Amino acid sequence: MNTINVVAAVIKHKDKIFATQRGYGEFKGGWEFPGGKVESGEEPEAALIREIQEELNTEIKVHDMIGTIEYDYPTFHLRMSCYWCSVVSGQLELLEHEAARWLGRDELYSVSWLPADWQVLGEIEGEM
Repeated sequence: MNTINVVAAVIKHKDKIFATQRGYGEFKGGWEFPGGKVESGEEPEAALIREIQEELNTEIKVHDMIGTIEYDYPTFHLRMSCYWCSVVSGQLELLEHEAARWLGRDELYSVSWLPADWQVLGEIEGEM
């Protein structure tokens, strides 16, 4: 099974985290933490900064790693490294996503998360 390495930004502001709804592809409509694929030879933190700039036209600061999720989708294995992040500059413009929401701790489970993203919610909830 092909392994895809991705990074995900858990962007936190005060007591809320930023969630996005996919606007394209096989998982269109599912909710996720923004991010994307790590290019060959690229450091995960650099990939995350690049991906958020491309997807949301926003500069972020990458903080501590939350953890790495290993998840088997039907056609590929996903290795997703999740990081706490904060906005440095920009307005989190939706360039590729359908929708976005700031979610408080009591709202974390109010959206239909993609299966891999669902795996990290317990860790996030414990840190909010």
